[in-house]
Amino acid sequence: MGNIKQNFSIKDLESLSGIKAHTIRMWEKRYGVLTPQRTETNIRNYGVTGLQKILNIAFLNENGYKISRISKMDDDEVSKLVRSITTSKSNASRALKSFKVSMMNFDQALFLKTYENLLTTKTFSEIYNDVFIPLMIDIGMLWQAGTITPAHEQFISNLVKQKLFINIEKLQKEQAPKTDKVFILFLPNEEIHDIGLYYANYEILSHGYKAIFLGQSTPMEDLTYLSSLFDNTIFISYLTIKPDNVMEYLENFKEQICSINDSQYWILGRKAVELLEENKSLPLGIRAFTDISELTLNL
Repeated sequence: MGNIKQNFSIKDLESLSGIKAHTIRMWEKRYGVLTPQRTETNIRNYGVTGLQKILNIAFLNENGYKISRISKMDDDEVSKLVRSITTSKSNASRALKSFKVSMMNFDQALFLKTYENLLTTKTFSEIYNDVFIPLMIDIGMLWQAGTITPAHEQFISNLVKQKLFINIEKLQKEQAPKTDKVFILFLPNEEIHDIGLYYANYEILSHGYKAIFLGQSTPMEDLTYLSSLFDNTIFISYLTIKPDNVMEYLENFKEQICSINDSQYWILGRKAVELLEENKSLPLGIRAFTDISELTLNL
């Protein structure tokens, strides 16, 4: 447990649970739901157990349970009730909170239950866009703020990837792909943020096209061969942290890859959005998109 955060401020609890700090204080005073430690300057400090409890309480409260009733339950009863609740009729906000509870408790069963219940009312694409994308954005902000640790982020990210893998495999088995376009999905050297790329793979397959997924840290020289194999080849990358000099990288890509057989290179991610915001003139054959929904409109 050495690398896992053990102490949380009331602002951490507010950020994760969505319950305002003043409401948490009121619940402590009126119902005794939490008993924080106090610093020498009388600042509240909560352990992992306190964080897990407020997440569970927030989840039950959003599902119609009054705090006066929750406060009379012991911790085991609260945990069992959280697991027993069906979220098939609940909205994306409730599912989002449930996934956060799963993350903080390292509770795979709760993640799977929430996901399966979402499937009763949503397609996988809707789940990814309505729930998983906001979840990953929230997790990134919580990680930057020091509220969660890399262990939490890796736990939930790997569960999301599992669902992507399952749905990608289903599409790969369904039908022979169209051959008028071939999409090659990769990340540049040292770029490791691949969840978005996996979802792009899913969307391309769902539109019936052939997709070749290469994944993380693919050297540019390895792409030259693939570019010569197919007509109308479109490369796709998410550029989040790499390359450092994006415009230089794109110019090199145009010269080494796009010039071979008029291949195209479509980019997404934080660095692509920055280029669009700066109104940068991109090299011939290269397009930047703000998000995956904009890209899919061009498939």
